[in-house]
Amino acid sequence: MKVLLNQTVGIDVAQNELVVSLGRMDEQISIEVYAYKVFPNTKKGFSSLVAWVNKQTSTRTEVRYVMEATGVYHESLAYYLYSIRKQVSIVLPNKISNYAKTLDIKTIIDKSASQAIARFGLERQLEVWQPPLKIFNDLRQLCREREQLVHERTMLKNQLHAERTSATSSESSVNRTKKE
Repeated sequence: MKVLLNQTVGIDVAQNELVVSLGRMDEQISIEVYAYKVFPNTKKGFSSLVAWVNKQTSTRTEVRYVMEATGVYHESLAYYLYSIRKQVSIVLPNKISNYAKTLDIKTIIDKSASQAIARFGLERQLEVWQPPLKIFNDLRQLCREREQLVHERTMLKNQLHAERTSATSSESSVNRTKKE
C-alpha cells in the first residue's frame, strides 16, 4: 500500500454552489484527482461537504481545503472550515488561472477548475488561512463603501455636467441632480 503524502480538496466556489474535487499525492509523487461532487453554498452544504470528504479520504494524512478568493462567496465556507479546525488555503484567482493554463485542459468548466485547484494544492506549499482581525474586515468594508460613494459621485457629476450643457436642459432636473 502506498503512503499518502498530501490530500487536498479543490473547491471552485460560486454564489450558489461548491464544485469539489479530491486529490492525493503518494510517496512516488504521483498525483491523482479521484472524486468529484457538487454541494450547495450553504451551511448545510458545508457540513455535507466535510462529511463526504471524511468518507473519501485517509485519516492518516491531513486534508487541506483549497479555494479561490471569489469576491465574498468563499468567505462563509472558509470561516466554517476554520471553526471546525480544518486546514484552509485561499488562493488568488490569477494564480489558479495561470496554473490551469499549464495543464492540458481544453475548456475550463466548474469541474475542471476544481480539479486544477486540487492539483495546485497538491503541488504547491500554500499558506494556511486564518481569519483576519475584525479591524481589517471593518477597514475593508469602509474602503468598499468609500469606493462606491466616489463612483456614484463621479457618475452624478457627469450627469450634472451633461444636463447643464444640453441644448434642452431642464432646471428641475439640474436641481434634483445637485441635491443628490
